Amino acid sequence: MSKSIALQNFAFSNDSPFVLIAGPCQMESATHGMEMATALKELAIKLDIPFVFKASFDKANRTSINGIRGMGLTAGLQAFADIKAKLEVPCLTDIHEPYQCAPAAEVVDILQIPAFLCRQTDLLLAAGKTERIINVKKGQFLAPWDMKNVVEKLESTGNKKLLLTERGTCFGYNTLVVDMRSLPQMKQTGYPVIFDATHSVQQPSALGGASGGQREFAPILAKAAITTGIAGLFFETHEHPENAPSDSATMIPLNQMEHILKELKLLDELTKKTLANLENNS
Repeated sequence: MSKSIALQNFAFSNDSPFVLIAGPCQMESATHGMEMATALKELAIKLDIPFVFKASFDKANRTSINGIRGMGLTAGLQAFADIKAKLEVPCLTDIHEPYQCAPAAEVVDILQIPAFLCRQTDLLLAAGKTERIINVKKGQFLAPWDMKNVVEKLESTGNKKLLLTERGTCFGYNTLVVDMRSLPQMKQTGYPVIFDATHSVQQPSALGGASGGQREFAPILAKAAITTGIAGLFFETHEHPENAPSDSATMIPLNQMEHILKELKLLDELTKKTLANLENNS
């Protein structure tokens, strides 16, 4: 039975229309965050797609010590608070340390556990205790069936508002590959499953001091993922990816998002309708 997790006027469910989680890799400035959230909200309304704005106040796992990390906890959360107050859109951000969970939960709607940290027990427990929705990215090193252990840690806090995200698996050095079997396998937990299209085409540390990527393949993987019947899609996007301080090689140019999302919405509608008909006739 697919669980349904309500947020504002929509819900995350593997049986419902997909939710778009989108935004820049990091919160570069309050002004940039507001501009991106505004543009994406307008696009989501135009296409009638449920939308969550994402950005990271801190990119704590940059390849190089010289990598730009973001605005930081205090300034970043204030930027999110301003976006929520003005635009009334739900927001998601990463947390990296247990002490960040409570203050972040006072502002954003979804706390995200980065893939590298998906087995960090203290972080999971602190996040779960906030009672916010928790989105856990499956580690690049973790089998999809092992996510049940992550789920059990979070459920031990009494929190069952969980999302599970696929973002690619290590394939040799500096390369990721997506095993689409992971989506139905994680769906067996009953929790909504998200596909992270842009991180799945990342090439970790491939540029020496930074990660590379192949953004041209992100829409293709997203199309494949959406036909398995999942709850949401995660895209990082930017008006000028080449100028972005992080993940410049994987983020989708903002002016391409409308075309991509139109195709994905059609595929999602067809998939969910077909699966519902099959279930009703079985």
